[in-house]
Parts: sequence; C-alpha cells; structure tokens
Amino acid sequence: MPAHLRTRRGLAAGTATVPGFGRRRPRWRDIDLIVDLSDDMFTRRWWRGFATLTGLCVAVALIAPQPFEPLPAMATDRVGASEAAEFREAAIAPIARGSGTGGRMAANRLVQPLLRAPDRPAIELFVRLGSGDTLDRLLARNSANYADASEAARLIASAGGRIAPGTTIDIRLGPKQPGGTRPIQRVALRAGIGLDLLVGRSGDRLSLETKRTAVDRTPLRIRGRVGDGLYWALRSAGVSPQAASDYLRALATRIDVGSDVGPNDRFDLVIANARTAGGESREGPLLYAAVDRLGGGAIRLVKWTAAGRTEWVDAQGERQRQSALAWPVAGRITSGFGLRVHPILRFARMHRGIDFGAPSGAPIVAAADGQVIRSGWAGGYGRQIRLAHDGGLSTSYSHLSRLVVEEGSFVRQGQLIGYVGSSGLSTGPHLHYEVYRGGVAINPVGVRFAGAAVIDPREQDRFKAHVARLMAVGSPRG
Repeated sequence: MPAHLRTRRGLAAGTATVPGFGRRRPRWRDIDLIVDLSDDMFTRRWWRGFATLTGLCVAVALIAPQPFEPLPAMATDRVGASEAAEFREAAIAPIARGSGTGGRMAANRLVQPLLRAPDRPAIELFVRLGSGDTLDRLLARNSANYADASEAARLIASAGGRIAPGTTIDIRLGPKQPGGTRPIQRVALRAGIGLDLLVGRSGDRLSLETKRTAVDRTPLRIRGRVGDGLYWALRSAGVSPQAASDYLRALATRIDVGSDVGPNDRFDLVIANARTAGGESREGPLLYAAVDRLGGGAIRLVKWTAAGRTEWVDAQGERQRQSALAWPVAGRITSGFGLRVHPILRFARMHRGIDFGAPSGAPIVAAADGQVIRSGWAGGYGRQIRLAHDGGLSTSYSHLSRLVVEEGSFVRQGQLIGYVGSSGLSTGPHLHYEVYRGGVAINPVGVRFAGAAVIDPREQDRFKAHVARLMAVGSPRG
C-alpha cells in the first residue's frame, strides 16, 4: 500500500505521528484534562474543564451510598469510678483550682488519726510596706505578737532610717504561742540608701544591728541642647520624668517654655543624687534650673527655702523679681479680651477676660500667690473665685462647677481652687478668667507682677555659698 494511503488511514484511525519517531500515539493523550478554572475563563478550554468537573461530580453522586451517613465509630472503653479517682489524684489540674491531690489511705492498724496537726516551728515572709502603713501594724498583721512588733518598730526608728512605701521586708517568726501569735526572730530591711537594718532576737530581747555603706552625695549636673523639644531633650539626656517636670515648672515662673525657648538654646540643671560604691543610685530633688537662650538671655534659678517657704530664686539673689501669671487651667483660649457679641445675650459688649475651653471637672489652679476675697455665686458669672495679689492685681475665675477654697484663706501659685463648669450665663463648660489692676480689667495675656522679697539680707552669704557649691558641680553627661 502506498505510504500516503497508510498515513491517511492512520489519521482516520485516531493516531498521530510523533515527530522524530516512526511510531504513532493515540490523539486522546493530547487532550488536557486538568484545567485551572481560574485561568482563561469562558474559553473553549475552560468549558472543557468545567464539563469534566461536572461529570466527575455527577459520577460521585451516582455511585455514593444513599443516604449519606457518618461512618460508625468504635465504642470507647468506659472509665470506672475507681479509675477516675486514680486519674484525679495523679493529675496537676486540681492543684491549679486549689484542691488537693494524692491518694488517701484507708483507716487500718497502720494509720492513726491525729488529734492536733503540728505547727510549723518557724515561718519566713517577704512582705512589702504599703502606702500609709506602719511597720508595727504590718508585723502584727502577719502574726507577730504586739510587744515584739512595737519593739522592732521602735528599734528601727531609733536608727534614723525612714522606711519608704514599697520597701521589701524579710521577716522570720518563731513557733506559735498560746495566743496564736509568734515571736519575732528576724526583721531585715533596707532603710535607706547605704543603710541596712537587722532586728534579731538575743534570748528574750530584740536587738538592732546596722550596716552602713559609704554614700557619695555629690549632685548630678546635666547639660544639653534643646533641639526639637525641651522635655524630650531632657529625657534623652537621662533626666527622670519627675525632674524634667520640675525643671519645666521652675522655668515657667519666668518664661513661656513652649514659645520662648529655641532649638539652639542650652539647658542646664543640677539634681541631688546619692550613690554607693556598689552602684546603687537614688535621685533627689531638683536644685538648679537654667537655660541659656541665644535671643533672650540666660535664666538661672536656684531652689531656696526661707521662713518656711520654698521657691525658685534668681541665682544672682535678686530680692524683687518679675514673673508671669501662670495659666489657671490646661486648655486652649477660645475667646480673647475685647469687644464681642455675647453668645447668649446676642448684643455687643466688652469681654473683660479670656475664655479657656476645657472639659467639665477639669482642675483650676491659682495663677499666683494671693488671698481669696470671694468664693461663691456671682450672678451671670455663676460660681466665682476672686484672688487678691501683690502689686494691686486681682484675678477672677468664673462659671465653676465646684469651689474648694473659702473666703479669707491664702493660696499659693498652682494650688487647686476649683473645677471647670458651666454655671451662670454659659453655653458650655469653660473657664472665664479675668485680671484687674487697680480695679480696672486688663488683658491677662502677658501680665507680669512684682514678687515679694525672698532672700533675707542676713542670709545673703549663705545663699551665695550655696550657689557657688552648685556651680562647682561637674558635668558627667554632656
């Protein structure tokens, strides 16, 4: 038979010639049965794959047993009561729930009941002194007898140590006495940096043993550049949050720390500090706060106590100072000083103060030292407080929700006097704040007043020596 006839017959029979080989293979092997239905949607190849999937699903449905039921499972072995008790006694979970574990032995000739459980010969405790608590109450509350608790507290107090809240105390108590209390055998604690106290029993009496470690109390001086923000520059230099807040409050008596300090200004502060040879350190109060401003001059303040009053004094020892009134509330100014249309009366009238937008209940503090000359209801002003200050100045705080000072009392700058409210003619919670000089209302923004003398001339030498010691402190951190 001719070759071309054999080829046609082979094609008609459903075979194909494989290139490079003389053998042929069936054409159905070229059919792609595995089709990804997410590709080439609605093409001829996709419909072929869809038909294949549909056919397989129909075939499964036809040959599956009817109706569909879950496969039967083997029956599990039942656990009897005795086996369950054994499992429970050997488990850990009951301990977490507060119950006991372990087997219980039945009564027999080898087991005898105890009429009284034996007491522990001694107990050891590690306790922490809470705020407002005292050592004698803490010891008595933990089963120490009252006489020993009082004596231990007296011995520790005689050593001059002050137990701060949060101090950890190591206690060892002896065997229980007839009254249910226990004698003190040991009380050990850290009463201060460099001071360890140990109260021990010697016979029938308690005795005190002290262990002192040398403490270096040289103050710590920290300097640096203000940069993007004064507070975060202080924190980056190693100043604690408390010292940083005290520093900002000190400068706020002279300048606005938010706008009067530039990025290239330099801060300088001295903090009391105590260090032991073992590396223990305890920070004290802020002693010196200064800032060198490129455009506004330097401000140098020293904390000084005179006549029972502590405040920030210029390092030069000036007796009179000019300082700004502090803002009485944390909030933004929503209405300024001057002529405006009253929001309720709807006609133009003089607004003799400024309004601070603040939430109801926000604390209000005195803008400066002074005496309360009014504390009560004042018509459209609602609940109002008026303060009289040095230099013929007075301030008023209106629309309060609550007053916390009485007429005739004296207040310090920053002291709480009331809370924000909406009493009187008010459209919402805010503080209406006014400043008067000689009885005439003036714009509170930028008002400054002359403070009273703070350095006694007889203490000038002592003050200068104190400032000299602070200025001599080095700068371990730059």
